[in-house]
Amino acid sequence: MTSAPFGTVLTAMVTPFLADGSVDLDGVQKVAKHLVDNGNDGIVVSGTTGESPTTTGAEDGETLAAVKDAVGDRAKIVAGVGTNDTRHSVELAQQAAKVGADGLLLVTPYYNKPSQAGVLNHFRQVVDATDVPVMLYDVPGRTGTKIALDTYRATAGWETVIAVKDATGDLARTAQLVDLGYAVYSGDDVNTLGYLAYGAVGVVSVAAHVAGNQIRAMIEAFGAGDHAEALRIHTSLVPAFEAVMGVANYGATTAKGAMELLGVLDNRAVRSPLVQLDEAEVAALRTGLEAAGLL
Repeated sequence: MTSAPFGTVLTAMVTPFLADGSVDLDGVQKVAKHLVDNGNDGIVVSGTTGESPTTTGAEDGETLAAVKDAVGDRAKIVAGVGTNDTRHSVELAQQAAKVGADGLLLVTPYYNKPSQAGVLNHFRQVVDATDVPVMLYDVPGRTGTKIALDTYRATAGWETVIAVKDATGDLARTAQLVDLGYAVYSGDDVNTLGYLAYGAVGVVSVAAHVAGNQIRAMIEAFGAGDHAEALRIHTSLVPAFEAVMGVANYGATTAKGAMELLGVLDNRAVRSPLVQLDEAEVAALRTGLEAAGLL
């Protein structure tokens, strides 16, 4: 397997909030420590699951600094800097570099749906703003734009662009990205085993909030050639994957619900326009996690 520059199991970490809606920095550090204590060797801060569309640049910097202080010597810390405003993404990238991020997660601009030339220009400006290694993020279900293979061919020549988080569901393209020199990370928990078969090095996960050890064991079994064991672990986790991804606004909502069920957080508050899980949804989440042996 190709080396994993940002770790093997990374969680797209939630951003905890206090009752007044402000960022709970103590909660941030509790979640970060929980993740690293339970199978994660990398953390993505201020990604989609971190509710980055509703956090300010200052909050992103404070959250990143809190995670670095809590676990920065034990895991790779990747800062989400993707927005649909190139200027703002450049500012976030420069802030992350100053705080000491080990990597940047750079998603395609969302909503404004730029052409591939626009995507490439956006990437170029943000990448040139720092010398921090970059993981591109392709998630057309959220952004409306899929990164073309020709765009990947262009960015493959940029020294600091070294990895891709792929949430396209196009597993077979992984082999092409690996051939171009990228370290590919699954961006979809339920497809991780398939991505590994095509050459991926790990996952940027939501379910690893609660299943980090199990996901790590699955990846290690696959890497050791024990594909039957990897499949067994994957199958055992399917109820958890379905529970975590089975809510319309999955990600922040379900991951925070899981953190509350585990006792890591004392609430599951999210920022509007998201709404936190209701009691029926929490019950369904609990059932799925219990079926996977995680509670």
